Amino acid sequence: MSELITVEVVYATAKKQKLLSIKVPVGCTAQQAIEQSGLLLEFPEIDLSQQKIGIFAKAVKLDTVLRHKDRVEIYRPLIADPKEVRRQRAQAGKVMKKGGGDAESLVQ
Repeated sequence: MSELITVEVVYATAKKQKLLSIKVPVGCTAQQAIEQSGLLLEFPEIDLSQQKIGIFAKAVKLDTVLRHKDRVEIYRPLIADPKEVRRQRAQAGKVMKKGGGDAESLVQ
């Protein structure tokens, strides 16, 4: 019998979060752990050919060999480009005049 290690596999949607602790054989890859976890059946929208994964917030490839107590995270695709969102916020800030409003109305 081969030696087993414990790893966690994590996925979250806007409404549901799932963290599973599973035992896998030494030498198991991130993809094998994800498949063994059952998350692909529970969340059929997961597409490992398109979505990125990571271990403790560091991006890794599917063939990365896991170590004891690793946490494999499956990331959802971004809805909006973060650079574009920041640009829009900056543009809106210039238009809205951030600050305390009309100072004269406070003096009476």
